Amino acid sequence: MAWREFKKGKRKRLDVQEFEFNLGNNLFQLHHELRTKTYQHGFYTPFYVTDPKLRHIHRATVRDRLVHHAVFRVLYHVFDKNFIFDSYSCRIDKGTHRAVNRLETFCGKLSYNNTRNIFVLKCDIRKFFDSVDHQTLIKLISSKIKDGNAVWLIEKIIKSFNKGLPLGNVTSQLFANIYLNELDQFIKHGLKERYYIRYCDDFIILGYTVGHLMETVNKINNFLADNLKLTPHPDKIIIRKYCQGIDFLGYVVMPTHRVLRTRTKKRLLRRANNINIVSYLGVLKHCKGYLISKKIFAK
Repeated sequence: MAWREFKKGKRKRLDVQEFEFNLGNNLFQLHHELRTKTYQHGFYTPFYVTDPKLRHIHRATVRDRLVHHAVFRVLYHVFDKNFIFDSYSCRIDKGTHRAVNRLETFCGKLSYNNTRNIFVLKCDIRKFFDSVDHQTLIKLISSKIKDGNAVWLIEKIIKSFNKGLPLGNVTSQLFANIYLNELDQFIKHGLKERYYIRYCDDFIILGYTVGHLMETVNKINNFLADNLKLTPHPDKIIIRKYCQGIDFLGYVVMPTHRVLRTRTKKRLLRRANNINIVSYLGVLKHCKGYLISKKIFAK
């Protein structure tokens, strides 16, 4: 720790007891502000990451992140039980690999083990996190959370960002699922689409005909505009045959096997080193990646 490295006589040493005392004071102060409703959300520190797309991240202060985690821990269990099974982003026992496995299961069922031709509709929502409407989100949360103090705090977090949701808050992922659960319920129960999977703002629907999927797209467009003030990305509405491969969450699912997406493969081969090799091999074990593994070890 930095304070253990201070030289005696040159700088005042901050020992563990004093540090814990200050931390305790800060927590008591935060607790007081929450109880008296004088809490004000602090500023965000913006920065960019590439994963691989360039993303604008906004990091809240440590103090505010404590509040975010506390709110998340309570809200998660209230809302998660109402989400559909096939929503896979930022949920316990879900994730990308389970989503891709589920897609393979759906394709096998609908195609009768690859004996019948099927089509895949793939969409994502245009600038989703930037486009989330605060009032709509607060209304959705308030329909489940009746405690006025809790709603007040949730509003503070939501309105701490000028528009949409900031990438970087743990609450943003949960708020995204709460918001898009409306779409999930509409597709599953309104349109009665059995073969539907969503991961964050990317979603897939399987069907037997292009006509049916196009009709479904129009209904989804109308629902998003009327109820959530969202629009699908016009360049990312894709319908193709299953036999052509389904590009989803870094993998391409085909009738007989699964491979790594070409861009993901190139990035992996370019960045693989002694530090991240185990992580990359973990990615490859979920697909037909033996030859890529050999190339990594040959570097």
